[in-house]
Amino acid sequence: MNIINTRFFDSSSEVTTYSPQGEREPNLLTLPNSQSLTKSIRATAQVFEDPKSIALLARIKMIAPSDANVLIIGETGTGKELIARHVHELSNRKNKPFIAVNCGAFTESLVESELFGHEKGAFTGAFSAKAGWFEAANGGTLFLDEIGDLPLSIQVKLLRVLQEREVVRLGARKSTPIDVRLVAATNVRLEEAVLAGHFREDLFYRLRVAHLELPTLRNRPGDILPLAEYFVAEYRRRLGYSEIKLDENAKSKLVQHSWPGNIRELENVIHHSLLICKNNTVRSEDLQLSSIQLHRQKDESTNNYGSETNLLNEALQQLFESGTENLYEHVEDTIVKAAYSYCHNNQVQTAKLLGVSRNIIRAKLIKIGVIHALR
Repeated sequence: MNIINTRFFDSSSEVTTYSPQGEREPNLLTLPNSQSLTKSIRATAQVFEDPKSIALLARIKMIAPSDANVLIIGETGTGKELIARHVHELSNRKNKPFIAVNCGAFTESLVESELFGHEKGAFTGAFSAKAGWFEAANGGTLFLDEIGDLPLSIQVKLLRVLQEREVVRLGARKSTPIDVRLVAATNVRLEEAVLAGHFREDLFYRLRVAHLELPTLRNRPGDILPLAEYFVAEYRRRLGYSEIKLDENAKSKLVQHSWPGNIRELENVIHHSLLICKNNTVRSEDLQLSSIQLHRQKDESTNNYGSETNLLNEALQQLFESGTENLYEHVEDTIVKAAYSYCHNNQVQTAKLLGVSRNIIRAKLIKIGVIHALR
């Protein structure tokens, strides 16, 4: 499922009491039609068993009934869309549309039309009028994922929509009133983007009327085994297997892992383990875990941070003495190019590595000629 498609609210995204084992299981969230999301990087399930998750759930229940805009902050795979859907389900808008849109999925030339709509003839190829996502979500909730990827020019127009509660389609002369609750999400610190001049401060405060910070899976270990058990039952059902269990060593290995990919990584690990396990039991050796944790542990144990800082200082000193023109721009371009190469030419991962939005990375790569702008 592609998040940029219109997805109206489905009751299967609410907190349910359904358990694959047929028992009553409170505090479980799942995405609708999660069986079709095997290629998605998003979390398809969420539980609230760990004390941090229980506290988060209590905060959601306080925030949700209002019409206040909500900003959700969390790493990729922590379940931001699930939380947004739950906010919608607990609000007075629960019987109205819930629409999820990924701001990073559009080119700068298309994002205005997608969000606010356009009239016939507004631009080449606009053969008919089209409502934008704000109009489609009228009366309900619009979830804007990766809000930090919006270009500054669109941020200005989004701020006006939130202030005036009306949209003006591209090519139109009249505005259209709307009644939409906005829930936005980001995996970067927007405060830092504001300080860097990449995100409007006034829009930041408009979005952050209420905010929810999602802890990573490694910081809520009490949720790991309940989620693992859920995914075991879910994939056992999909694969047509009989009862499958996790042995104690497997459970211990799951709890001790750092889960850099969060819930989505856990789901993938469980799915793979069911494909290779024997005798209806998932053992420790069946769990193929990411090596990212091992690299982090090695870096921490050898205390490389100090030596790396010294090497960086030495390199910068040589640059200062070289008399290179436009030194700041040169260093910035070099960092972006190196990070892009390190991330195997993946813009999303490059942005995450450097702590900025994908829109910033894309613009910089175009400027230095690494990639070409879409026409």
